[in-house]
Amino acid sequence: MLRMMLRPRWVLALIAALGIAAAFALLAQWQVDRAVEQATVVERPTEQVRPLADVAEPDGPTEQAATGQRVSFTGTIVPGDTVLVQGRLNEGVAGWWVVAHVEVTDATAGGLPVAVGWTDDEEAAREALAAVDRTARSDGEVGFVGRFLPSEAPVAPDEGDDPQSMTTVAVAHLINVWADYDDRPVYFGYVTTTEPVAGLEAIDSPPPLQESELNWLNVFYAVEWVVFAGFAVFLWYRLVKDAVEREREEAEQEAEQAAAAGAGAATPTDAARD
Repeated sequence: MLRMMLRPRWVLALIAALGIAAAFALLAQWQVDRAVEQATVVERPTEQVRPLADVAEPDGPTEQAATGQRVSFTGTIVPGDTVLVQGRLNEGVAGWWVVAHVEVTDATAGGLPVAVGWTDDEEAAREALAAVDRTARSDGEVGFVGRFLPSEAPVAPDEGDDPQSMTTVAVAHLINVWADYDDRPVYFGYVTTTEPVAGLEAIDSPPPLQESELNWLNVFYAVEWVVFAGFAVFLWYRLVKDAVEREREEAEQEAEQAAAAGAGAATPTDAARD
């Protein structure tokens, strides 16, 4: 078969196949480049503070467009419903969030968890919690600015831990902790405030990463061109193989015919000798 491949016409055919494969490969590269260039970047103005009323509604899911959006709103803190959420990281350091129950007043009414600060000191966290409850009884309506995030999933405490301890801001858990909160509207998200309350540090809440959507149709076309390139080389190999097998069969047939002819010529001679 190697000799067949080295024949001029098959060498020329190989060069042609490689040229076609190279052209297909270039087309595949072009499609990949177009897919990257045309990738749609989903840009959301999350750092522009928007009214909460324009971003979310109570008793409904948190839409993707609302996730990570900075919002402003006014509400009243409900005393006695403030909780600690432990194991929260702030620039890699674990600590506590103080999370208050706020009843929104300048948008659709509903309960909203608001994380008002972080500390790595449990005693400081409990002091801040008590201070939030005290000021809630006298401050009335309070203005808030922070980042709106979707509710987290509740996590059961480890065996031996306080059954009331929390490690996530789960609205489904909080409404069972908040006093007298049966069948009332609630936002299925929470807010991390920009400015912490006294005694706490600001919560590290970076903006969400901008997402990009790749043009998968161009990627599919690129894969097709790669397949075509491989098929061009395979087709050349298959043609050479078929030619070798055909020549081998023809040679075998010629050998059989020659043997048969030789056997036929030998028969009269033998008869003459007899």
